[in-house]
Amino acid sequence: MSTVSKRNLSTPRELTRVGDRLSFVYLERCTVHRDANAITAEDAEGTVHIPSATIGTLLLGPGTRITHQAMSVLGESGAGVVWVGEHGVRFYAGGRALTRSSALIEAQAALWANRRSRLDVARAMYRKRFPDEDPSGFTRHELLGREGRRVKDCYRKEAARTGITWRGRRFVPRDFSSGDPPNQAVTAAAQCMYGIAQAVVAALGCSPGLGFVHSGHELSFVLDIADLYKTEIGIPIAFEVVAEGPEDVGPRTRRAIRDKVNETSLLDRCVDDIKQLLLPAAAGSEAVGSDMEDRVTLQSDHGQDVAAGRNYADEVIW
Repeated sequence: MSTVSKRNLSTPRELTRVGDRLSFVYLERCTVHRDANAITAEDAEGTVHIPSATIGTLLLGPGTRITHQAMSVLGESGAGVVWVGEHGVRFYAGGRALTRSSALIEAQAALWANRRSRLDVARAMYRKRFPDEDPSGFTRHELLGREGRRVKDCYRKEAARTGITWRGRRFVPRDFSSGDPPNQAVTAAAQCMYGIAQAVVAALGCSPGLGFVHSGHELSFVLDIADLYKTEIGIPIAFEVVAEGPEDVGPRTRRAIRDKVNETSLLDRCVDDIKQLLLPAAAGSEAVGSDMEDRVTLQSDHGQDVAAGRNYADEVIW
């Protein structure tokens, strides 16, 4: 008798590029199962089929149950899975990368391991966020101070644009309801952006923990990437949602973020930005971070790689 576990794994060539996927799919109060290479969402109203390879991140809201087989196909497809509480988003699981190449993670590790290059990448991230300012000579402390002022200015600007009263950023971890509607919307927008950034980072095979601005957390690089779009997408949408009304701020912000991400092709842009930051010389190449072969080499001297799958005993002088 055949089982799901006996099906062959999908190859990278068979998987959908991360830039061509839905940014995220949100489900609640249903049972998530597997049917061939699709996931199904079943509730009292019926069953919906969703091709797993089209999902960037699956958000599982309150009242959801998911089977082992569904998690298996999502992991195989490179989709991220995020459990969503009543008041926010947290990343708890991820799929395999959509690449077999280690080019990006090796470049990331090399840049991160050197203090100067790590600062260079942090400056490049600042430049992407605020292209009207040249951070070439900024120290880390100056980068942090200027970034903080720019974000504060963005809060004030969006509050004035939307007519919302803004009393400053107030966020209490694990207590979403303690904030006023604008703060709740900003928090919800930020958490959604973290989930989206995590999906792209995981799909490209990068290390989520090796950050260039953030540090000391398993998702430091994810926070770095999500922040690239904070003042352009996250904060403006949060204030627009609150301006429409203070009710159900969290769900409405999530839907608005989803629509904006799809409208602006943010996943494609996120992929390009990561490649430009880590491998700027080869950022325009489709091969970067998307090799379709399981190509394994062995490290030798002087930075040379040699073919794997053979024994080098006869070539070594004992």
